Amino acid sequence: MTPAAVTTERFASLRHWLGFVAMSVGMFMAVLDIQIVASSLPEIQAALIIPLDRLSWVQTAYLSAEIVAIPLTGWATRVLSTRGAFTVCVLGFTAASAACAVSDGFSWLIAARVVQGFFGGFLSPLTFWAGFLMLEACPARVRATMLAWILAMLAPTLGPTVGGFITERYSWPWLFLINVPPGLIVAALAAWAVSADRPDRQIRARVDLAAAPLLALFLAGLQIVLSEAPAQGWTHPAILVLVVLCLGGGIGTVWRCLTHPMPLVHLGVFRHGNFVIGCWFSFALGAGLYGATFLLPLFLGIVRHHDPFEIGLIMIVTGLAQLIMAPIVALLEHRAPPRLLTLSGYALLAAGLIGNGFMSPADDFWALFWPQAARGAAFMLCLLPTTSIALNYFPMGEIANASGLFNLMRNLGGAIGLAIVNTLVESRVPGHVAVLVERLQAGDIEAARFVGLPLDQFTGQPIGPVDEAMRDLVAPLVEHAGLTMALNEAWLLLGGFTLLSLLAAPWLRRPGPGGVR
Repeated sequence: MTPAAVTTERFASLRHWLGFVAMSVGMFMAVLDIQIVASSLPEIQAALIIPLDRLSWVQTAYLSAEIVAIPLTGWATRVLSTRGAFTVCVLGFTAASAACAVSDGFSWLIAARVVQGFFGGFLSPLTFWAGFLMLEACPARVRATMLAWILAMLAPTLGPTVGGFITERYSWPWLFLINVPPGLIVAALAAWAVSADRPDRQIRARVDLAAAPLLALFLAGLQIVLSEAPAQGWTHPAILVLVVLCLGGGIGTVWRCLTHPMPLVHLGVFRHGNFVIGCWFSFALGAGLYGATFLLPLFLGIVRHHDPFEIGLIMIVTGLAQLIMAPIVALLEHRAPPRLLTLSGYALLAAGLIGNGFMSPADDFWALFWPQAARGAAFMLCLLPTTSIALNYFPMGEIANASGLFNLMRNLGGAIGLAIVNTLVESRVPGHVAVLVERLQAGDIEAARFVGLPLDQFTGQPIGPVDEAMRDLVAPLVEHAGLTMALNEAWLLLGGFTLLSLLAAPWLRRPGPGGVR
């Protein structure tokens, strides 16, 4: 190869890396946006005078639109190309972020959040698809996947810290305005540096776009049900109607995707056993990841009275563990079988979840340190092998569609896991409080120690009448203790489910020749 050819090849490689890094930053922005907004909802509610019973829609609107977009990634790349799809989506996400920042009412904000979530939903699967497409050498692809996953996992961890800092130092519109400058830069870099494929102009007329409303009804309706049912009640008439509509949309979507010659979403990828198992592990990881980022801030905020910024500083342990573990996992992936890495990762994740299942109301940073560190290390052990298992051996033309479905399963796992643990916590707290009150009235010293009451008045004998001042002092401590017990049950449930997911590991097979290398 001539020196000029070597120089050209190195420039092309550098350009591809620059484009991929830009795409990874765009994906990071979209994932971060969910958490920084969640940590500052009270400020948004006060500024826009949003009724408390409608405040959850600030998040539900984004997540419902996001989950609809994710499986459409394959269609978007075919119609617009990877570069075109990503550039359009990051610009749409940026414009919607600006619209959120200038919202002067609830309706405007929700509409902007829907647009923001829809365009943001494409960014993650497009980024992983581009890594497979542009970086053909296996070591380069592993490094690219590792970089993308580090940013995707750091975003939920950093979210409370960033959100708390922005809200305290500036004001809530800056939660959205912070996306605008990097969004424009990322769009420009992606338009220049990403060159992976070309659009297929004729596919617009051939693809079954009639399936799109059914898909939106199914996925958006499912997200709304999972978000709203814990508060409204699973037997609420509106929830039941929405469940029926979701089922109809789901059945219609599957039927059209299986029978149309050019389906909107190719479900044929589920014929591959390793992809099915990879999606199962992705689902379990989503439940553990989203569940942990919900339960821990809830404990730190309500029981320990930390503000969002302090919560973020405590949760940074998970992010640091991810950063430390990432290069180690990249080395291990070339030296250890994917099945062994998967077993190790999910066993460690289960240990990190179960480790939080024995909290007391007095626990703080150091008591929570090792479970967080275990989960942070486990996330990287879980992600790289399962991504390779699920996607590495598809033909190049199928990876965008498979990447969208793989990411969809992680989001579905998170949504379903959140709905279950949220329902569990809300339903179990009153019972735990009642039991603690009975034990305290009976003079139970262990109950008093757990609640945090002075032990000198608990001798194992029933306690007499309590005056109103004492009741006002004790009641919040008992309620926090009851919440802690319910949270412990939720942690144990997530850890148990993660252990259960390991039952699929024996069915993993070493891929044969062919597919993407």
